[in-house]
Amino acid sequence: MFAKKKDTPAPVALATPERTPVAATQAAPQPPPRPRPASLIAQGVMIKGDITGDGELHLDCAVQGDVRVGKLVLGPNGLVEGSLYAQAIEIHGRVMGAVSAKTVRLYGTANVDGDITHEQLAMETGAQFQGRSLKFQRPASAPSPQASPVAAPSPFPTGAPSAPIGQVYPG
Repeated sequence: MFAKKKDTPAPVALATPERTPVAATQAAPQPPPRPRPASLIAQGVMIKGDITGDGELHLDCAVQGDVRVGKLVLGPNGLVEGSLYAQAIEIHGRVMGAVSAKTVRLYGTANVDGDITHEQLAMETGAQFQGRSLKFQRPASAPSPQASPVAAPSPFPTGAPSAPIGQVYPG
């Protein structure tokens, strides 16, 4: 009733190689890179030495040394005895040293004993900060040599004390 038919393989045709289209030789577009997860060092760890990297770091431990990363979050149990450098820093814990970042945020549990150099600084109620708040100084653009006017010679002798504004230097 049912009979199985034998399949005969199709004859292989030899073809001459043709030019591949230009689109086939270009690489397929790469998907955008996935964001890297933050590194976490939990409570109960003690680090002696500097920490460097370019990613995001969450510290909830004790560190004796400088920390230089892309973004830093210091947890409420975190303690750093050293300087902090990053693009953005969020502090919930204690820092004994200088802090330098574009944006610095001190949460209500933060305790910072040192200078903070920043472009933006935010402090919540309850945060403790003992030190100086220093704004980043953007470097002044150097004027081109052609555009700078020739400075007139000073009427004051070199090394002479300057007179207060509004007073004439006796000379």
